[in-house]
Amino acid sequence: MSQATRDPVRTTRAAPRRGAIVALLLAAMALTVAVLLGSVPGPLGTAIAVALPWLGLFLAPLVIAALLIRPRTAWIAAVPVVAWTVALWGFLPVPWQGDPSPGASGLLVATQNVQAGSGTGAASARALAGQGAQILAFTELDGDSGAAIADELADAYPHAYRVGTVGVWSRYPILDEEALDLGLGWKRALRVEVDAPGGPVSVYVVHAASLRPGAQSARDGMLSALGEQICADRSHRVIALGDFNAVSTDPALAAIAGRLGEVRFGGIGPSFTWPASFPAVRIDHVFQRGFAAASGRTESAGASDHLAILAALSG
Repeated sequence: MSQATRDPVRTTRAAPRRGAIVALLLAAMALTVAVLLGSVPGPLGTAIAVALPWLGLFLAPLVIAALLIRPRTAWIAAVPVVAWTVALWGFLPVPWQGDPSPGASGLLVATQNVQAGSGTGAASARALAGQGAQILAFTELDGDSGAAIADELADAYPHAYRVGTVGVWSRYPILDEEALDLGLGWKRALRVEVDAPGGPVSVYVVHAASLRPGAQSARDGMLSALGEQICADRSHRVIALGDFNAVSTDPALAAIAGRLGEVRFGGIGPSFTWPASFPAVRIDHVFQRGFAAASGRTESAGASDHLAILAALSG
């Protein structure tokens, strides 16, 4: 067979491959941009947001295939890669940030879901207090873990407020306290005003409703109501932390993320918090406003299925 005969066959076979790769790349870009713009609400938007950090594993072979099959148009591959990177910026670590340090006048806060029934309350409290945090927020508290944490922190953290499955312990006086149900019908959130260095800080602790198939509306409603509560809060300095049961790019977090900035993470790995044995998503967060600088890291504490978050806020 001559070269002239073989070339059309090769071209015919390559064309569908090129078309398929371009289509997949453009589909990946569309999904990424949709999440970036928060334009896919409900379960589909949540599913895309959860998958977004792992989309890079899918994009890498597509980019390589595009370079091998049609190098001259491989620039198309750069479009979804750039969109993915921009959308994922909140997830990626910032290598030039060091370990959280609030400085002399700042705050070091910590939060962890202690997993009801795990018996890890005292161990988690001891570990996070040992890191020097001045405000500790715990979620998914049951009777035993709440009592164990209270006993462990009684001396060093004399100011505390607990409601339902959430609680906050502080080295500084609590000036005001409020239980929040956020439309759920029972209390899974709270607000306290802490008399911290530099002035009062409004602190929200939330344990959002679990994300279950067919029952997402309870979680979405809680997060939306929390966003409205924060919008109405006139405090100069605000912190919202806990288990939001939503990743950073989930559209359900838009009402909160639009008013508070999420603490950025340093280090060399993704800042995922769940499950602790092999972290795949970050559903625990620290948001803030009124602080000039904020940095965080994940921390193993106790035997919970969630990693804890330590966050330094200063300025």
